Amino acid sequence: MTIFTIPKPFNDQQINIIQRNAIKSWIQLNPKCEIFLIGDDNGVAEVAREFGVRHLPDVKKNEFGTPLLSSAFSLARQNSKSDVLIYTNCDIIFPANFLEIFKYLPKNNFLAAGRRWDLDINNYLDFNNPNWQKSLEEEVKKNGRLHSSAGIDYYIFPKNLLNNLPDFAVGRVGWDNWVIFEAKRKKIPLFNITEFTTVIHQNHNYPVFNIGRARKNNPEAKKNKALAKEACFIYNLEDADFKLTPNGLKRNWLNSYSFFKRYIKYKLGN
Repeated sequence: MTIFTIPKPFNDQQINIIQRNAIKSWIQLNPKCEIFLIGDDNGVAEVAREFGVRHLPDVKKNEFGTPLLSSAFSLARQNSKSDVLIYTNCDIIFPANFLEIFKYLPKNNFLAAGRRWDLDINNYLDFNNPNWQKSLEEEVKKNGRLHSSAGIDYYIFPKNLLNNLPDFAVGRVGWDNWVIFEAKRKKIPLFNITEFTTVIHQNHNYPVFNIGRARKNNPEAKKNKALAKEACFIYNLEDADFKLTPNGLKRNWLNSYSFFKRYIKYKLGN
């Protein structure tokens, strides 16, 4: 598998810690994954060299200097040696059992994603400690918070899918919900893997333009929403066709009902 991400600049101490934790967790996965760090922000090239992963600097950006996801996805497709791609934000820790999902997924036509567990992590994790995974799971049980089905931080998909991604700005609203919409539109089986594997999002501070009302109304958010259209308001992981649980795959029989409720709520609110 190929994991690719667009890191933030490594200038900020908090961002430096959580991004390094995330990348190191991917390096621990077995079987080993190809890893791409995409972009030319401060520290990205240096960290890629330090960790022995691939650096792809030439990502296209919008007028605000924000990397475009369409360009990042294209770079990953062009450079990957794998038939399967995993896009993730660079604050996400994948657990040791993450790649076991492939025992249950189809080979050529699927989209998989899951809800994340939000957790405060303020220090570098010791991945040389054989108990790092167990300690982290215990911390999640005590202090973690399961994120909503609407905010999605990672996707797993065959390389030939999602090749028509609009020019969404990374880190802005709407694009993740568009991906769900696209899967439903193309009748690509959608798998919710939340119950199978504990994926952790390391909490961090956000810039002012990405907080509160400004998060949905800043210029880049408005542009993303225009590209996503109604998808960014309606579609989320509750629309999954299947759920992957510790006991295997289960059909999500309530997805149509859930979508209908959200659609009616959206229409009444507009």
